[in-house]
Amino acid sequence: MAKNYKKKAENKIVQLFEEHLRNKSSFFFEIDQFEEVINFYSAYNEHKKALIAAQMAETQYPYSVDILLLKAQALSALERDEEALEALDLAENLQPNEPEIFMLRGSILSMNEQFKEALEEYKKALPLSEHKDEVYHFMGMLYQDMEDIDKAIEYLKKSVETNIQNENALYDLAFCLDVVGRMDESILFYKQLIDQDPYSPLAWYNLGILYIKTEQIEKAAHAFDYSTIVDDEFSSGFFNLGSAYLQTNKFRQALDAFTKTLELEGPSTELYLLMGTAYQQLEEYELALKYHQKASKLDDLAHEPLYGTGYCLGKLDRWYEAVHFFNKALKLNTENALYWRSVAEADYRVGNLVSSLDAYEESAMLDPKDQQTWLDWSFLVYEQGEINKAIELIKRGLEELPMTEHLHYRLAAYYLANGMHFDALKSLEIALALNFENHTAILEFFDDLKIQKALFKIIEKYRKEHNL
Repeated sequence: MAKNYKKKAENKIVQLFEEHLRNKSSFFFEIDQFEEVINFYSAYNEHKKALIAAQMAETQYPYSVDILLLKAQALSALERDEEALEALDLAENLQPNEPEIFMLRGSILSMNEQFKEALEEYKKALPLSEHKDEVYHFMGMLYQDMEDIDKAIEYLKKSVETNIQNENALYDLAFCLDVVGRMDESILFYKQLIDQDPYSPLAWYNLGILYIKTEQIEKAAHAFDYSTIVDDEFSSGFFNLGSAYLQTNKFRQALDAFTKTLELEGPSTELYLLMGTAYQQLEEYELALKYHQKASKLDDLAHEPLYGTGYCLGKLDRWYEAVHFFNKALKLNTENALYWRSVAEADYRVGNLVSSLDAYEESAMLDPKDQQTWLDWSFLVYEQGEINKAIELIKRGLEELPMTEHLHYRLAAYYLANGMHFDALKSLEIALALNFENHTAILEFFDDLKIQKALFKIIEKYRKEHNL
């Protein structure tokens, strides 16, 4: 909308117009006053009233092309397209070089899927319009409606090249380029745009989005950072900058960017969740807890902040509370294997062993590729003295993850604890072959110094034999 229209109670022109209608009194308005009334009603989707105002304006200004255009817009909004086109024909007779006539006619024809006819109207508007970027934009969107994405990209590029500040064209171009997946071409195009105008925050921003999609996170952060330097109130730039920093483990910088987003945009569930995640990664669990709880207050059906709350409570050894929040998250997302595993750990910590075992089983069923579930589940069973069952669980895990050294190290430990020394040695050799550096996993498993020394000798012998 070209301008913000005051509410009816504050708009004296609209009040005066409606008063004349109620009283059925004759009146005269200047043409700009009629335009204000019509635009007011259109802005609030009161299209019938907009049409009434346009018709009354037409009686006083029968040769006004601007009024005829507003009348056509109101008729089109009411799906009276034939009448709208008639109004435009009359306007064209009065002023055949007015580009808005062709633009609006093209828009109406496009909505009725008369794409070729609509395209001809836009072509007529192009040499007449002072805003060629808008015409190119409309042509690009028309080709998108025709599912000719390559042509859509061609004209959207022309729009942006004509006016890099055309935000709608930039967004639509980014969407179309994403659809076709021509990422390298897209990156090159935005770099060329930036060379022409380095002060376009949207160009930097869209370049950052492309870098995210091509997993070039450091470059994305650089682009988002520039978008905020160019426009220090560009909240989307700050938000995505924070997300990029979060992905590159720059948690303090992420918090700075998120804090700026909060200042500019106000709170949101997603923003508070990401701030909580950043504090979580910094192991500042009290602050992380605060932001997860803030996120939950904004949206009590969001499961992620509930899980985050439970995670932080666990880290603070407040396990009874953690159980409560993990279960709340689980109720909202019952197919999440991580949530089941977290419930299992929390139940174990508070002594609910039966519930813990059930939760581990559920987690393994949902995501059998999660090695941590097999490690934790088997260890709980091992602690209960059921070593053979612990061995069977690790074997089940290895059926899913045969090349995971941690499972082989753990299997070796269980075999050793069960007196099955030959099997233990065999599993240990497999684990060492897969990843020698992680051999500390088996050393740390046993507190008994004699066992540790024996294992160390075997590991040293393997290291020398294999020149490690």
